[in-house]
Amino acid sequence: MNTALVTGASSGVGLELTRKVLTEGGHVIALIRSDLPAGEAALEEAQRAGRLRIYRTDLEDFAKLRASLAEIRAKEARIDVLFNNAGVSLGAPRSSPQGRDVHFDVNTVAPYVIVRELRPLLEAGRSRTVVNTSSNAMLFVKRFDPDQLEKGTEFRKLFGPYAASKLALSLWTAALAADLARDGIEIRSVHPGGIKSTMTRSSGMPFWLLPIAHLFFAPPSRGASRLHDVAFGRFRGKSGVFVNEDREVPVPFSDHADAVLAKVRSIYERELLDGRPAARAG
Repeated sequence: MNTALVTGASSGVGLELTRKVLTEGGHVIALIRSDLPAGEAALEEAQRAGRLRIYRTDLEDFAKLRASLAEIRAKEARIDVLFNNAGVSLGAPRSSPQGRDVHFDVNTVAPYVIVRELRPLLEAGRSRTVVNTSSNAMLFVKRFDPDQLEKGTEFRKLFGPYAASKLALSLWTAALAADLARDGIEIRSVHPGGIKSTMTRSSGMPFWLLPIAHLFFAPPSRGASRLHDVAFGRFRGKSGVFVNEDREVPVPFSDHADAVLAKVRSIYERELLDGRPAARAG
């Protein structure tokens, strides 16, 4: 019986992934900002039985995120699989409370913070796996400069700061893999496919993609199945890889992977450790 932590578990792929893990008899630690759907008997029963445990946070605000992760460390015994699924794609530039581009803080830095803060629970787990939800939008990035991530690259819907932040996520995933492997932890990033979700119906989508998404994108359950397969299926034993839907694909700009890892590590250690010793240098 696996215990999975799912960010963004209140809707879309995260909600379907939560349902899937619970249906299989597992436990879900839901790290969410918005409420779960009301009136769903299976979710309500899982909460009453203690198999669905909810923690509130806002991935944009690192003070709130740090407090929520401290609560999880205090109350939970282990995490078998961590699904860093939540993300953001906006229709206009915006800064996070930390003063950086919100795509970078939510899509790139927050997943790293979660891995670092919850690493002891992963080490106590059995499957010891991290799955980071990335995007194939990163495959269309033509120029990449890690030093531009904090203020945001030139804004374009989907293919600007969002794509760069997801590329950076997959780059640090690859760079961190060797360090995590020393404790038997595997990490992979994955594009779950074109999925109908709140994000793909939002102002963050280019207008020409909206009718394509409506007609041809798959339901969230398809994306949840892909994330589940990347965690538990045929990619077991492969760490640091990027899976584009169902195939392992090279990550562009791989020569920048160590620089991106150093950048997110520096932010984490400067802004979130708050004088505490780092568990690992990873």
